[in-house]
Amino acid sequence: MEYCPVKIPDPFNQEISLNKAIHIYFSQAIPLISYIDENCLYLKEKKCRICEAVCEKKAIDFTQTSQREEIKVGAIVLAPGFKPFDPKGRNEYGYGKMANVITSMDYERILSSTGPYEGEIRRTSDLRHPHKIAWIQCIGSRQVILGGNTYCSSVCCTYTQKQVILTKDHHPEAECVIFHNDIRSFGKDFERFYQRAEALPGVRFIRSYATVVREVPETKNVVLRYTTPEEGVKDEEFDMVVLSVGLTPPAEAKALADRLGIQLESHGFCQTHPFNPIETSRPGVFVSGTFQGPIDIPESVFTASGASSQCGQLLDYRRDKLTTERVYPPERDVSKEEPKVGVFVCHCGANIGRVVDVPAVVEYALGLPCVIHSQEQLFSCSTESTKQIMDVIREKGLNRVVVAACTPKTHEPTFRDSIREGGINQYFVDMANIREHCSWVHSRDKEEALEKAKDLLRMSLARALRLEALQEYEIPVNKNALVVGGGVAGMTCALSIANQGHEVYLIEREKELGGMAKKIRYLLDGLDPQSFLEDLIKKVYHHPLIHVFTEALITEVTGYVGNFVTKVNQGNGATEIQHGATVIATGAEEYKPSEYLYGQDDRVMTNLELEEKIANRDERVVNARSLVMIQCVGSRNEERNYCSRICCSESIKNALKLKELNPSMDIYILFRDMRTYGFNEDFYREAADKEVKFIRYEPQDPPQVEVVQEGGENLLRVSVTDLILGQRLEIDADLVSLAAAVIPTSGTKEISQLFKASLGSDGFFKEAHVKLRPVDFGEDGVYLCGMAHYPKLLTEAVSQAYGAAGRTLTLLSHDTVVVSGAVCVVDEKKCMGCGACVEACTYGAIGLYETRQGDKARVNPILCKGDGLCNSLCPTGAIQLKHYTDDELIAQIDEAVGSK
Repeated sequence: MEYCPVKIPDPFNQEISLNKAIHIYFSQAIPLISYIDENCLYLKEKKCRICEAVCEKKAIDFTQTSQREEIKVGAIVLAPGFKPFDPKGRNEYGYGKMANVITSMDYERILSSTGPYEGEIRRTSDLRHPHKIAWIQCIGSRQVILGGNTYCSSVCCTYTQKQVILTKDHHPEAECVIFHNDIRSFGKDFERFYQRAEALPGVRFIRSYATVVREVPETKNVVLRYTTPEEGVKDEEFDMVVLSVGLTPPAEAKALADRLGIQLESHGFCQTHPFNPIETSRPGVFVSGTFQGPIDIPESVFTASGASSQCGQLLDYRRDKLTTERVYPPERDVSKEEPKVGVFVCHCGANIGRVVDVPAVVEYALGLPCVIHSQEQLFSCSTESTKQIMDVIREKGLNRVVVAACTPKTHEPTFRDSIREGGINQYFVDMANIREHCSWVHSRDKEEALEKAKDLLRMSLARALRLEALQEYEIPVNKNALVVGGGVAGMTCALSIANQGHEVYLIEREKELGGMAKKIRYLLDGLDPQSFLEDLIKKVYHHPLIHVFTEALITEVTGYVGNFVTKVNQGNGATEIQHGATVIATGAEEYKPSEYLYGQDDRVMTNLELEEKIANRDERVVNARSLVMIQCVGSRNEERNYCSRICCSESIKNALKLKELNPSMDIYILFRDMRTYGFNEDFYREAADKEVKFIRYEPQDPPQVEVVQEGGENLLRVSVTDLILGQRLEIDADLVSLAAAVIPTSGTKEISQLFKASLGSDGFFKEAHVKLRPVDFGEDGVYLCGMAHYPKLLTEAVSQAYGAAGRTLTLLSHDTVVVSGAVCVVDEKKCMGCGACVEACTYGAIGLYETRQGDKARVNPILCKGDGLCNSLCPTGAIQLKHYTDDELIAQIDEAVGSK
């Protein structure tokens, strides 16, 4: 075995074999080029070049030179990402000096199956499995010190919880301690994720700043010092310390901004339009992802889609001028051929290969019936591997393909496309899931994993031999769009679609457009949302392609992707609207509390009601001597187990406005965790600087509000336990403001049923995939944006609205849409017309119709989603699901049972 003379930089200071280095390069996990840049002997001294000589893929070429190209474009999208905070410049953490102090990014690499320890959690000092691990939050974030950043990086709390859960999955006996300030689990379902991590045995969340004190010379363990109200200052020893580093602007941000003539904001991220976070300071240049500021993956995804929509608006006059139609080779008729199967077994980097003996599976496949070709691939889904599959189909005349890799939910469309390019029907492929169903769940028993992989492969082959050619359906697309909800998100989405040449029908149940935004009188940064809203409404009403329906009620929805029909009732009658796509932007409402004397005493109000009174300069409010704000009213509890996301920022906004109008007012904010994420952290600090007092309470000991008589006055008295002082405080308040939960609108359930759009456990609409498809539904042709999805700030709603518009345009920009051929069919001779299938189908794809032989079921293939519920309930077996027929499934079962 040859060894590359390059050593991996800290903290993974281990020599690796050349083969493994090249493997890492191809897995795109730790690009070898990053080592070459700093350490390669060839680049330094013109020596070595071993890696170039032995690399079978010829991916390393020292003869390459840089080239400059000039490309003419009409718009630019900036997505340079972020740079993780580097704690080496901060001596107090010991990073780069203590072997077992690593960053969260380093820990991600350790956890990865393609990482330096192939997914095993090991210490860098001695390769032992650490038993006791500490995470320190807010490294490089929420810090007003030299070398730190004042903003909150938004993602660190949740990615730490993920790492804790994965650590406990790897080593159930591990002890995990998280030192934090606030827990900012403000995203959708994040509160439950936090509770899941907190409930794990051996996991402690400690609210304290922690300091790295020293390294123990004998063991290389790390000693941390922290403090708690119960125990005071305490030192504790850990096997490993993980620094949860924040997000900083990309290293090239300043140079990029200078070249493109755009502005950066004060923290070094891209300066965006106040009410459009995708638009930069220069027309035609847009931004998506974390270059906007610290955001999570879902936000990055829908801002990318939103940037494409805004580019589409700008370049609509050039639409279809530069596109070329993809042409597939003629499809070979294989119906009379003997089965010729090719098997491709994927390493998936090390996800599969480190557990399953892939070469053994390849060899086993060659001994199975009808298999004439078998090979391994590093990543079967890569462009190079899919081309390899196409070439083998042509060269060896394959008429069936089995790919042993990951879940078909991820890459089956990729492999279908590949075999269609190879010249055979795209449904002649089956996937054996040897990752999720094998290597990931049997990582500690490689022999059993190998045997199971063989079983799964054999079962997949049994099905592949029985697959039939299916034809997909092409249906015309109606170019109009329907947007349900006339708030900021709905109007923004409607305008973006209409600006690209499509008619839009905007449906609003209230008398006026505007939604919740009508109640927002000012923003944290001082901007006037009412001027923005007024301008937005004016643009909607003046746009020739937007048809507005107010005081409208949707009564019926029929049809399918590309061809929906929606009936809308207004006071003057019913209207039938034909459209190709739907966007749901029905918004949300403010919870009306039953707690804290709300509704019993007019001095107790919600944050939105307080904002209205401040804007109107209500004397009782602006001249008040004291105000108490209570956070998390109606949320983060058993009934609503979610964070309403915007409440902390709303309270800070009102507090700062009142301090501006009446600096002497005493303002108290009673909170559980202050979740002023992102750049709003600066306003939290400003409020503290202006002597707004923050008192934390625990949910099991919430504040109490009562009316007391004292000195001839009826006083509002708020009592709360101060956890730092360890005492119960009593605060006499002129006013109490409640940060009431954000809840789904009253008509959400009806809209969900009409459009077959799923709801989540909290009553908000449920996206198709939380990270990969954050504005799509499982129902094709229906999209989502705004607070109907989950509570969010105004600018976040605008971003998601553009994202939904971008996804809508991907459908409406085509003349036809392709529908799957894997649909149900009915054998009328067997059908007895019982209607069980009709009741089972949630998509309305099956109906009964009269024949001479009685009622028979009939399937609309356009509506059918191929979920198989109907044929599993059919008592006579009259319904079969194409591509998943009884014969195919029974053959797989027989293979599984026959192996035992």
